[in-house]
Amino acid sequence: MTRTHLGADGAPLSAYLVQGEDPGLVSQALSALLAELEALDGAGAIPIEEYGEMSRPEASSGEPFSLGPVLDACRTPPFLASRRVVVLRDASALDTGQVRQLVGYLGEPLATTVLVVVWPARRVPTALARAVGAVGLVVDAEPAPTARARAQWVTERLRQAPVRLDPAATELLEEHLGEDLARLDGLLATLEAAYGAGAAVDAAGLAPFLGSAGGVAPWDLTDAINDGDAAAAIAALGRLVGPGERNAFQVLAQLHRHYGAMLRLDGSGIADEASAAAATGMKPYPARKALEASRRLGHAGIVRAITLLADADIDLRGEAGWSDELILEVLVARLARLTSARFRARTAPRRARVR
Repeated sequence: MTRTHLGADGAPLSAYLVQGEDPGLVSQALSALLAELEALDGAGAIPIEEYGEMSRPEASSGEPFSLGPVLDACRTPPFLASRRVVVLRDASALDTGQVRQLVGYLGEPLATTVLVVVWPARRVPTALARAVGAVGLVVDAEPAPTARARAQWVTERLRQAPVRLDPAATELLEEHLGEDLARLDGLLATLEAAYGAGAAVDAAGLAPFLGSAGGVAPWDLTDAINDGDAAAAIAALGRLVGPGERNAFQVLAQLHRHYGAMLRLDGSGIADEASAAAATGMKPYPARKALEASRRLGHAGIVRAITLLADADIDLRGEAGWSDELILEVLVARLARLTSARFRARTAPRRARVR
């Protein structure tokens, strides 16, 4: 947490909402926040009370979580301390009525209480996000699910890192981590221990510490297929089903959505990304990519791709007798080759006609 997370007087705000789907990133963001709050008055000087941790024995008893003790703690002045920090973990388990109670407290928070709400899931209730935003800050533990947002997220953390990575090392790090961003802090700490604080690290110095590659986003697979790069597509597939933990039918569903969008755009006469987004239900940027891919592949290519997907679906249900991995690899290679063949056919120089 940086100083921008504090009030104008340098004191903590009344509430923070730490949100994100990645448990590792949420835990790191929460730890950084609590460490900064403790440092304001000296380590251990501020009492921190935690509630709602699902790993506690009472959380597995099947009894509904009671919000009463949390609100009582929030409304109780601190004893022998300047403020009290109340942490509500796993707030996504709260029911609608409990969320309303929490929002009600945030309407008139106690000045000496700092409430930290941890929401380890997607779609924070709008009322709760607004209530926290009115008196405090919403902390996004992870970037938005786009390649650009992920790159910006990594770049921002590298600016504050204990070591300095050169451009080549930064590019290698981003490509290797993929979606597994929770490994970044540990990796940077390892580099600091190995090279010292403030050390400059190049790609060669980074490589021995990288470990196994992280998962990648689905668009890494579809982008490679669109480029006709079978090797890159199969590599992305391996990271999707390996560290990314997608099963075969999840990958197939992603490819169905990708080519289904092309099919909706094929022959539609749509020429701009806004219209493409409206027709496919996608956001503008991926809709533009689908439009460009649809034009590049052409009607016959799209029909062939849909046929290949249908055949793979049947094969995954036991028709071929192959492993799921092999079925997907063959499918991805054929789709990439299909794109590559269409591209070569359109860009190959035409021979002069001999009369």
